Formats: sequence, structure tokens, C-alpha cells
Amino acid sequence: MATPTPSSRHLFKSLARRYQARHLRLSELTSSLSYSSHHHQWPNNDHPIPATLNLASKSSAHLPTTASLNTTAAFSFSTDASTTSPINLESPNCNIPPHIADRVLLTPKLYQQPPHPLCTIKEKIETFFPGFDYVDSKDPIVKSTANFDSLLIPPDHVSRSKSDTYYVDHPDVCLRTHTSAHQLELLKQGHKEFLCTGDVYRRDDIDKSHYPIFHQMEGVKVFDLLPEGTMSDPEQNVELVMEDLKKTLEGLAQHLFGPVECRWVEEYFPFTHPSLELEIWYQDDWMEVLGCGVMQPKILQDAGYDTTKHQAWAFGLGLERLAMVLFEIPDIRLFWSQDERFWNQFQPGEITKFQPYSKYPPCFKDVSFWVDDAAAGDHEAAKNFHVNELNDLLRQVGGDLIEAVELVDQFTHPKTNRESHCYRITYRSMDRSLTNQEIDALQEQVRDKISNQLNVELR
Repeated sequence: MATPTPSSRHLFKSLARRYQARHLRLSELTSSLSYSSHHHQWPNNDHPIPATLNLASKSSAHLPTTASLNTTAAFSFSTDASTTSPINLESPNCNIPPHIADRVLLTPKLYQQPPHPLCTIKEKIETFFPGFDYVDSKDPIVKSTANFDSLLIPPDHVSRSKSDTYYVDHPDVCLRTHTSAHQLELLKQGHKEFLCTGDVYRRDDIDKSHYPIFHQMEGVKVFDLLPEGTMSDPEQNVELVMEDLKKTLEGLAQHLFGPVECRWVEEYFPFTHPSLELEIWYQDDWMEVLGCGVMQPKILQDAGYDTTKHQAWAFGLGLERLAMVLFEIPDIRLFWSQDERFWNQFQPGEITKFQPYSKYPPCFKDVSFWVDDAAAGDHEAAKNFHVNELNDLLRQVGGDLIEAVELVDQFTHPKTNRESHCYRITYRSMDRSLTNQEIDALQEQVRDKISNQLNVELR
């Protein structure tokens, strides 16, 4: 089941809101299969995409890398193009920027690297589900039918737009926006109890709790309700599945957070019914933990199940969200740090409170522009401008040096009817002080790229 981002606005709530109000932007919504060392290996499913990679164009050589942004690289990543599907950045149907494409290739994944906090959270959840199959190496490049259609997300839903989703080949192949993209595939392969973990990708805000790449875990359990045809009441079936779901996930909350009060909030998601959010009373406030529900019969039917005899539940959660709370990590960018001052604070399997090792001052820069083209008389362009285009462009230039982007002013000219936006960019390194000369150079690149790549006019 699709899972929440690290912020309180997770996928399930956003899907409900955006399903009812399509003008809102999606901010929350995998091909060989392998398991942790104590589980079996399963054979490859038929892979629809050749295993080659084209990253020769749209170079991001100017972009700060994870290593260059940190003072000491304690751990390193490598790339394995032989097992990764192609990303042709020159394709007009591809909207993936180089800095995202580079991260798709990184191995091992953060959640596969002890003592990384995401790895610790993943393993703690897995220990709560003994006997489940653990899937954590699915290819993040998926068919759009798996990412959307298999989950009953409507064809015209805003989450399918290029402003919200990274496409390898629009509209057919994309970077998964949730680990639920593998739900139907795994069910068809015969998995009846499984946890699926992976990196997911969404065009999103820039702030301390949002990142275009984050990590999710999906949980599914299928029930055999009619071994002898002894129970035929559909409502009773759903009640039994919901009872097991609530008991299981309340136990998971206690397993992670200790003795906490839980409450259930009704929600709407296309892929489950009934649908719920689990909240816990934590640090004097109610905190959303995950979304869940009884799987829609259509999904089970598509997987080959007789829904008069089988039901299933599904849940989804965001690893960053849980880790930020439990480890008290204040900025989502820290998960990508290779600084030994970050890594050396943690031990495999242990939850340790993060101790900030630096607090460098921010640098603020504003950029203003008209979002339409007056010379061409194109006032309709304002309707087509999307802030996610700007966010991607800024990350291409500044990488993880950009801490936040905020719309600080917006107005419409009374005579020309042109619309103006002013965005404040917060630059801050987590590991060192930034110089004025360095930030001025980055800001000049920002202005050049905005002028050349976005359909706007700088002010």
C-alpha cells in the first residue's frame, strides 16, 4: 500500500483530498526480486525494459555530490548499470533531471546499509512480522500501469501528471511513486504475506521534511476465509480482516514507540475500503504513523484470487518519517550524508538520539519572475506554471545545499493582468559554512536556468 512521506501530509490523506479536488498537487502518494539473507531468492519476473543506461547527456558535473557536500566520507556508494533500466535524459518524454537519475543508480540503498537509521527502522519492522517475505531490491523503474492502473487510480488523476511524477518515458514508464507499484506483481507471484521496501520518487516541495527521493515499506496479508465454505457473509469477512489489521498495526506501533495510545481515523483511498489512518499520542500530540485498509476486491481478482474466499489487508509507511521522529533527525537531507560525524553516532539495530554536530548559518536569496509571457500575449502560461518545475531546477543547481524554497510574494498586475511570483531560497550546508562568493555564483546559475528553461520572465 502506498505510504506517507516524512511530513504529516502523507499519501493517503493527499489521495483523498486530491481525488475530491483535482487542482491540488500530489505531494504524497518495483525487475528482479530478492530477499534478506535469511529468505529465499525468487526468479526474475519478465522484465519489460532493456538493462542499459544512458546518462551521457544533461551533465550534472557542476552539481555537488553527496561526498563533496560533506567533510569526511565515511561510507560510499557505487552504481550498477547492469541491473538498472535505461534513463535516456535526452528523450522528450523523460522529465527526470540528472541529479535524480544519478541517485536511481546508487547501490546499496540506504536501508541496506547498517547502521544507517533507515536500515535500523526497516529491520525493526521486519522483526515484528516473522514469516513474512521481505522484498527490498525491486527496480524503481516501473510501468505506469503498475504504478497507477493496478491500484485503481483514475486515468485523469492529477498524480499521473508530469508535474508530480518522474517519467522515464511518458506516459508509459515512470519512477515508482510508491512501493505499492509492486503489490499486484507480488500477489501474482504467490506471495500472501510480504513486506516490500524501496526508494520512491516524487516531484515535491523543498524543505526539511521533503525530498524528491524517500523510502517506503508496504505490508500485505491475504486471508483464506472459506476453507470449507463455512463463512459467506462479506461484511463479516471485512470485519474479521479489519480486526486483525488494527490489532497488528497497534502492536507495531507499540513495538516501535513503546506504550502509546492509538486511535483510528477514517480515510478514503482508491485501493482500499474501508481505509484508515493510524495515529499515536506522542510527545503531547497526535501523530500520523501510517495508512492502511482492506484491499479492494478488484486488486485481488486481478491477482487471480476468488474474492468470495479471500480478503486481504495492506498498509504503508514512510521510513524517513519514522526515523526522523525516533532518532530525532531534524533535516531529511541528513539521511544522505556520508559524513562520519553522522554515521558514527549509530549502531546496527539500535535507536540512538541524533546529536547535531554543526549548525551553520543560512543564506537567503530571492528570485522574482512573471509566470506568463507578455511579449507573446500568453497569459494562459500562468496556469501552466508549476512550482515543482522550479524545485527540480533549483536542486539541479544547488543540490543538497538548498534547504528550503518558499513563495513569499504573489500578485497580479492591475493593468497588464500579469502574474508575478517571488520565491525565497534558503541555502545552508549541514557540514560547512558557505561563502558569499559561492552562493552568488549558484544564484546566478539559478537565474540563468530559470530564464532559459522555464516559460517565465525574470524581474
